Amino acid sequence: MMYNLLTRLGFQSETLNSWAYNLSRGTNRNFETYVSHMRRILTQGTIDTLYMVGFSALFAIILGTMVGLFLYITSKDGVCPQPYLNKVVGTVVNIGRSIPFVVLIILAFPLSRHIVGTSIGRTAAIVPLTIAAVPFLSRVVESTLHELGSGIIEAATSAGATTWQIIYRVILPESAPGLVAGYTILIINLVTFSAMAGVVGSGGLGHLANSYGLQRHRSDVLLYTVIILVIVVQIVQAVGQYISRKLDKR
Repeated sequence: MMYNLLTRLGFQSETLNSWAYNLSRGTNRNFETYVSHMRRILTQGTIDTLYMVGFSALFAIILGTMVGLFLYITSKDGVCPQPYLNKVVGTVVNIGRSIPFVVLIILAFPLSRHIVGTSIGRTAAIVPLTIAAVPFLSRVVESTLHELGSGIIEAATSAGATTWQIIYRVILPESAPGLVAGYTILIINLVTFSAMAGVVGSGGLGHLANSYGLQRHRSDVLLYTVIILVIVVQIVQAVGQYISRKLDKR
């Protein structure tokens, strides 16, 4: 299809085949073969990246929201102040945030092997991605909830609402736009982390850029993977902003 389009635009078949040969460093002598090969590996790499990011984002959103909510309600100005528990959980969260992701991947190898049966591959990468994302998101959630102020909580308490009613009918609905914005940032960070995880064999576009682009000196593969990652991030950002605006009642 692309070959026919380019030939109709005036490109000579010899020129296209020469491009394919040079871009693939002698691997593909035919332009159609080059396009077919690139489409196959880029499609699989994109699917693997979306798989890792999707599942790790799902687990991180569930766990990170719970931890962030716990930090908020147990703070000194929260619904159920528990300074000691808040400090302990906050310390664990801070430790998790301070570990570089590359180091975390290595540390999570045994845990990944225990949970999914292997320490390499796209499924194994979900474990360190989730572990890295939960502390980050919990602080984002906590910060977002603190922006509500104490007035709305005091009003709900005066109306006789229970703690759970305050959480599910006041705190979470009122902070929904900010939470969605935080989830958007999380997913974008996970896209970046998934590319880093690819360097150590998790699969995805990061693995493709490393194994095909860097190690085989294929600048075309590096360029294609960067373009796809940029497109994915832009789509996530646009969708997140759209949902956040729709949820904003102001």
